[in-house]
Amino acid sequence: MILLDPEMEPDPAPQRRGTSPRALARFLAHAQASVGLPGEVTVLLTTDATIRDLNRRFRGKDAATDVLSFPAADLLQNQEKGDLAISVETARKQALEQGHTLAIELRVLILHGLLHLAGYDHEADEGKMERRERRLRAALGLPQGLIERTTVERASVRPRKTRRRKP
Repeated sequence: MILLDPEMEPDPAPQRRGTSPRALARFLAHAQASVGLPGEVTVLLTTDATIRDLNRRFRGKDAATDVLSFPAADLLQNQEKGDLAISVETARKQALEQGHTLAIELRVLILHGLLHLAGYDHEADEGKMERRERRLRAALGLPQGLIERTTVERASVRPRKTRRRKP
């Protein structure tokens, strides 16, 4: 299920851009099946301000982010898998940086969040989530994912080792 935060500015032509709740719900169902994650997942499309508040309250990080995952309680895992919150403002910026549409970026973020709901954790699984996400993105026709972007960004800002010349 796709929910739109009432605080968000409405998209004047969501159908044409592929960002309508119906189009995103179809992708969500397809991506869930690809991940092997049956059950209800709710995606909240929201603002930077709301996602920053959620990030602060639930992760102790006072910053906006692109996607947050909230797995359902163990008692509900048979019916509900959890919730995702996605900042449309951040997704729009990232889409521009990556050279693709907002619709594509939202799909990349949905897939990333679904993998977290499925139990993957790229910060602790030695590349397992990154490999799975790469295979699924290829199958779903999506471009470079979040983990790869972060890896590329880190590699590009590493200081180069320079050789010292002896005087």
